[in-house]
Amino acid sequence: MGGVLRAESVWVETFTGLRMDRFVKLVKVVRERGGDGPGGGRPWCLPLADRVLLVAVYYRTNLTMRQLAPLFGISPATVCRIIQRLGPLLALEPAPRPVADLERLWIVDGTLIPVRDRSVGASSRNYRFSANVQVVIDADTRLVVASARPAPGNKADAHVWRESGLPAAAAGTTVIADGAYLGTGLIVPHRRRAGRPLLRGQEEDNAEHRRVRARVEHTFARMKNWKILRDCRQKSDGLHHAVQAVATMHNLTLTR
Repeated sequence: MGGVLRAESVWVETFTGLRMDRFVKLVKVVRERGGDGPGGGRPWCLPLADRVLLVAVYYRTNLTMRQLAPLFGISPATVCRIIQRLGPLLALEPAPRPVADLERLWIVDGTLIPVRDRSVGASSRNYRFSANVQVVIDADTRLVVASARPAPGNKADAHVWRESGLPAAAAGTTVIADGAYLGTGLIVPHRRRAGRPLLRGQEEDNAEHRRVRARVEHTFARMKNWKILRDCRQKSDGLHHAVQAVATMHNLTLTR
């Protein structure tokens, strides 16, 4: 049975939101990381570009394996193998080390992603089983520079930050966050205390803080255009690989 979708401009841009030149870069990254090698069994029935398209379409649409199979003319089992093989190869590049005398401003925040795997998530404030995913972006470029492994959704942002390994990745940079990160050493808004209103200068600082920190909320909104982050059915490391892959593709859409 022949498939419908192929790695051609009309299908790539329609189903992934990536321009064709960005998609070509994505395929190159996967090839350089060994994605064109054997899968441990029979040769792949799709060329590498089509397999990368399949993974991108899966993350973008969150269709099931059974729904994706006829679109590419392969079996659901093969769809599953391709996603498991190539998903980890779309991981976000590690953040570059800070350059001396270069001021950098990063923003961190956490978002809740509904999951089905109860070993990954927990019942959280959105009344669903969710995972807390911490993401750091560059305030100037709005590119995702790092993301942590998912934590149960009932854990506080400050607790997840301390255990995530992100503090080490952010060493040497200025990082801002919301009030949930109080006591972490990050730059957070001035806290209003009972009977002690904020001073005018503090109110102005908080307004500027909110204006800048909104950029990470905008990033989450763009990343969740990839519907895998609205209801992840993947188990174990599947959510982590999905977040990393979506961050990579989000960055590609912003680069020139």
